Amino acid sequence: MDSAENPVRFTGIKLGPPKQVAAGIPAVVSSMRHILEEMNAFRGMKALLELNQKDGFDCPGCAWPDPDDERSGIAEYCENGAKAVAEEATTKRVTPDFFAANSVADLGALTDYEIGKKGRIAQPVYLAPGATHYAPIAWADAYKIIAGHLHKLSSPNEAIFYTSGRTSNEAAFLYQLMAREYGTNNLPDCSNMCHESSGVALSDAVGIAKGSVTLEDIHQAEVLIILGQNPGTNHPRMLTALQKAKANGATIISVNPLPEAGLLNFLNPQTVKGVLNIKTHLTDIFLQVKINGDMALLKALSLLLLQEEERVPGTVFDQAFIKANTQGYDNYIAHLKTQSLSQLIADSGVAPELVHEAAQALFHKKKIIACWAMGLTQHKNAVDTIREVVNLLLLKGSIGKPGAGTCPVRGHSNVQGDRTMGIYEQPSNAFLDRIHAVYGFQPPRAHGFDVVNAINAMHRGDAKVFMAMGGNFLSATPDTLYTAEALRNCDLTVHVSTKLNRSHVVHGKEALILPCLGRSDKDIQQGEQQFVTCENSMGVIQMSKGNLQPVSTHLKSEPVIICELAMTLLGENSRVPWATYTQHYDLIRNDIEKVIPGFDSYNKRVRHPGGFYLPNGAREGQFNTYSGKANFNIAEVLRTPLAIDEYMMMTIRSHDQFNTTIYGLDDRYRGIYHERRVILMHPADIAAAGFHPGDVVDLYNYHGNKERVAYGFIIVSYHIPEKCTATYFPETNVLVPVDSVADKSNTPTSKLVIIKIKSSTIKR
Repeated sequence: MDSAENPVRFTGIKLGPPKQVAAGIPAVVSSMRHILEEMNAFRGMKALLELNQKDGFDCPGCAWPDPDDERSGIAEYCENGAKAVAEEATTKRVTPDFFAANSVADLGALTDYEIGKKGRIAQPVYLAPGATHYAPIAWADAYKIIAGHLHKLSSPNEAIFYTSGRTSNEAAFLYQLMAREYGTNNLPDCSNMCHESSGVALSDAVGIAKGSVTLEDIHQAEVLIILGQNPGTNHPRMLTALQKAKANGATIISVNPLPEAGLLNFLNPQTVKGVLNIKTHLTDIFLQVKINGDMALLKALSLLLLQEEERVPGTVFDQAFIKANTQGYDNYIAHLKTQSLSQLIADSGVAPELVHEAAQALFHKKKIIACWAMGLTQHKNAVDTIREVVNLLLLKGSIGKPGAGTCPVRGHSNVQGDRTMGIYEQPSNAFLDRIHAVYGFQPPRAHGFDVVNAINAMHRGDAKVFMAMGGNFLSATPDTLYTAEALRNCDLTVHVSTKLNRSHVVHGKEALILPCLGRSDKDIQQGEQQFVTCENSMGVIQMSKGNLQPVSTHLKSEPVIICELAMTLLGENSRVPWATYTQHYDLIRNDIEKVIPGFDSYNKRVRHPGGFYLPNGAREGQFNTYSGKANFNIAEVLRTPLAIDEYMMMTIRSHDQFNTTIYGLDDRYRGIYHERRVILMHPADIAAAGFHPGDVVDLYNYHGNKERVAYGFIIVSYHIPEKCTATYFPETNVLVPVDSVADKSNTPTSKLVIIKIKSSTIKR
């Protein structure tokens, strides 16, 4: 098997009933077990006690916001946050001896889980042309190799500068500045693969590519609609906010193809009730849609609202808000009237009585918040589906007021901040003008490559140097073997990383791994401890200051790595004070303040406990769109015809992973233990295809008349809609076509892949 893929290695599946409640004491036990597997108890508790505190460090996991007021002194983190800290703060180390003993081929034979468990990278390493092993290299020599390759390119646009969501605001700002002074806007980032669809949709609809609510709004909402999201695994601290909303009388409507434990019930381990196993029932109405049935469901709900508004005028829609703040209402209503309610409900896959019940819950409520994640954003019609969410909110006047609005829940801790700092392949002229005004060089104006276009450019040979600031590019991206070929086409691949991952073993003709400090590590520059800043899902800028001794003296911070590389690359003619920035990060923030709107008095305000909110027009009822108002959108339902032997597949996370980081082999909430190579299927589909639970099958995709195969998956019978299946990523990213993308956002369609399922020759 190609080293780009996880090897087919069954690890001994065990099945149990899916859980009906999330968190509780089992989450505490799991958290402590992961911490103690990676470090001693003293180091572990030192890290956890500072995690997400106002004077501590920001969780390297998800971007769910911290409370503005008091924070728990016991545990202002969740199970997955503890796992993320365990991974990052581990005392296990990957040293020169390790690389001498393990070839790249040896590492490629390991699973992603096994690679990640080796420990923190302790020094820079270099893979020379034709070499089989990484070898230690001095930092200065590494910078010279990178600069040498970049100087040899015929155009700066032959270089790709990728960013993950872990990168701080300071590092992201410097990274985009270096790339643009070098001469390219090739700045793809992980947003391209997750919430790009949200940004495109919200920019056009309400004038800002971010959500419009605060954490307090969640607490005040009368109705919360949670679409395509599994907060119990992906954003567990959200459950506390939902619990508060429930205590205040909120109705929660959950929309998802799978009945997730975190959407059903919650045991808060920091309360007496949670310890006593007294659960909070979260979801009032569960709407189990087919994969990509969300658009049809949303239209059905809006049509039912329209029918009730026409029956009792002025009681359902907020006509004053619509008249004063929106455009396109009449055309949208005319479109709704052409729709068949019965057909929409059938397309959604939801029982008619439940659709009517959900509509009734919305009839006379105005404080409505819609939350969503990848279940909406990674479809061909993702942008239009999110616009349909906004349509419903606009009908109710549920944007720009307390307890109401849009809430795209970001997956990585500073992915939103990276974009704010200018990590974007399509920068605005206004942003580039400010760079020119502050620094004096003229940044490039031509748009660069996003993730998909970057992969294609490398595959064609039009991009020859790939550099990643964090992340696991190969395992996060679609069409694994195609992407691997693209990376191998490069003359040089460079990864700034904390730990080993599969992207390090699928490399260019030369490769570098540059080890950096993590969020939990102390960052000392010029004898003074530094802090960085992050932006959460709700637009709060807050400081993050590590408190642990780094595991190696050879580690550098991301800002320092970028500055030192920029000095080597750009030389004395650079207009940017790179050397000055390495002395104190306040100096970086002073210049961010000059370039990025909303950062006035940055250094002063970010030192205020809890940080500060960035301006948000939609939150304030100001819609900075092309029309000057919030815009309704008209789109048709996208139907997916299937042959009798075809199924829709969505990729999902297990409870023991965050993005591409695999913490363990259990998916506790779904009752799947010690195995990742599984496919969840409806019992009727299993029987109709002549299979049995426990059979081993291979999965095929034929998009574009190209065969893609994922070998060796165990069938698990599960409560999922018929003709729908679910598998874990990154194991099935090999099936996601690189050219199957969302309209307008170019996001890979990882939540809807057409597959065929065939018996495998692989035995368990």
